[in-house]
Amino acid sequence: MIRLFVALRPPRSVRDGLLDVMDGVAGARWQDDEQLHVTLRFIGEVERAVAEDVADVLAQVHADAPTVAIAGVGTFEKRGRIDTLWAGIKPAAPLAALHRKIDHALVRVGIAPERRAYLPHLTIARLARTLGDRAQIEAWIARNAALASDPFVLPHLILYRSHLDHAGATYEPVARWPLVTRSEPGVR
Repeated sequence: MIRLFVALRPPRSVRDGLLDVMDGVAGARWQDDEQLHVTLRFIGEVERAVAEDVADVLAQVHADAPTVAIAGVGTFEKRGRIDTLWAGIKPAAPLAALHRKIDHALVRVGIAPERRAYLPHLTIARLARTLGDRAQIEAWIARNAALASDPFVLPHLILYRSHLDHAGATYEPVARWPLVTRSEPGVR
């Protein structure tokens, strides 16, 4: 079985800015540079033949390369416990449109449609179940609430393979497709 997801990779300068805010919460598993991406669609574990179908259908997705910016930070909770720190992405609309396009393409090859609401973000850290210092988390959020970047382009759609082990996840780019970058209005 192959564990897959579809994502966009921000430029080095944006990733460097995110790496600079990764501290101050004891026990957090901070993402490294290779893990920084904007997930468009988690696929999960599939057979190799399905993975090939996924790559084929993603190659047919045509869309404009979104221009976005980092905009603030937030958290995800699971069962009343904060388990993720993230940086937000604005505007959300172009990424949500691309997410829907990818979701529809994946449904054509037998992948179940996404049921969760889509919130564009970059995961900054994962928090262990035993992490109990909510004050550190709240201080990190307050310290980074105004986190922002200049606008940047996300020029490639990337299919990643995820490898899980005791140390966490590592991500391997499997395929990459360029998105349309507009140099001037009306030009494709």
